[in-house]
Amino acid sequence: MILFYAPDIESSFALPQEESQHCVRVLRHKKNDIITITDGKGNLFQASITDPNPRQCLVEIQSKEPQQKSFNYNLHIAIAPTKNIDRLEWMIEKCTEIGIDQITPLLCHYSERKVVNQERLEKIVVSAAKQSLKTFFPRLNPLTDISQLINNATEQQRFIAHCYETKRLDLANELRPHQSTLILIGPEGDFSEKEVKMAIEQHFVPVTLGKQRLRTETAGVVACNTAAIINQLAENLKI
Repeated sequence: MILFYAPDIESSFALPQEESQHCVRVLRHKKNDIITITDGKGNLFQASITDPNPRQCLVEIQSKEPQQKSFNYNLHIAIAPTKNIDRLEWMIEKCTEIGIDQITPLLCHYSERKVVNQERLEKIVVSAAKQSLKTFFPRLNPLTDISQLINNATEQQRFIAHCYETKRLDLANELRPHQSTLILIGPEGDFSEKEVKMAIEQHFVPVTLGKQRLRTETAGVVACNTAAIINQLAENLKI
C-alpha cells in the first residue's frame, strides 16, 4: 500500500504540492483513481481523485477510518544533535519506524551543533512514517535548551542517560510499561555535570543503556527500542 500524507485533508480536500507531484507525475494516478491518505493524527482515508493536478491534486473522501495506535505507550526522546547531521537524521528515521511520539533536538553545554534544519528533519519524519505505514506521526519539536526542557517536563517517568562514573541504573530495568516516558540523550561530549545534577533535582533517574559506550544516535535508537520491547513484553504478559 502506498500512503499519502495530507495533514489538512478534511478541510482542503487536496494533497500538498510535494505529495501531489508524487501522486500524479511519479505514480501517474488519473482522475477517479482511489488513493489512501493519512492526516498523521490517526486517521486513514480512502479518496477518489477529482483533479489530478501535480501542483494540487484534489480528491473526494470516500471513507474515513480512525486507526488504533500501533504501540500502547507515550515516548519522548530529547537528544543533542550530532556534529554530523546525517547521524541525527538516521536516528530520527529509525525511531519513527520503531515507534515514538515526540523527538526534541536538545541544546546542551557541550553541544557541537547548535542549529538544525527543522523543515528537513520534519520531512524525514514524514517519509519514515509513510514508509512504515503509520497513521500517527511523531511530533518533532524545535531545538530546545536543556534547562527549559528539564524544568517543563511532565512525563510520568523521566530518565537521563550519561557516562559519568556515578550511580546509574539500567534503563531496561527501570522502565515501567504503559507510562509516559522522557529520555534525555546527550551530545558526543556528554552532558555537563551541572546538567546531570539539574536533571536529578527535577526527579530524572540517571541510567545506562548497557555495558557498551554508544554513539549519540545509536543511544537514541537503543533507548527507543528498549521502550518498545519493555512495553511489548508487558502487553504479551498482560501486565
